[in-house]
Amino acid sequence: MSVSTPLASLIGGVLIGTSALLLLWLGGRIAGVSGILGGLFAAPRDDRGWRLAFLAGLGLGGAALLAFDPAALPTELPAPWPVVALAGLLVGFGSRSANGCTSGHGVCGLGRRSPRSLVAALVFIATGMFAAQVIRPLLVGGAS
Repeated sequence: MSVSTPLASLIGGVLIGTSALLLLWLGGRIAGVSGILGGLFAAPRDDRGWRLAFLAGLGLGGAALLAFDPAALPTELPAPWPVVALAGLLVGFGSRSANGCTSGHGVCGLGRRSPRSLVAALVFIATGMFAAQVIRPLLVGGAS
């Protein structure tokens, strides 16, 4: 991801924020993916339809991107698929343990003025800065 695309990033952010806001206003639901996926298995049957539709929309969005701009997606995995699968499971576990992921707290939680999400987002940012400035140079030998 070395190409800067500020306009596309701005448009994408506005679309994500708008869709999260519309889901909250029109459906009374929070667009946190880890909560939607986790609730899919724990929710009553009559609460599963919108969750399945939301998750299907995520998959269809990726399929549409692949159809219209295949170069936008990677052609190779960054690691062997078992490592990628394990990493995905760990991210999911961490998201559920933190009651949401970085984007869920940042987009949905901060949008709802949740104090817990504000603390979570600040911790995520501080941890990322620490990892980038302290841990990464130790692991790869030098600053980036």
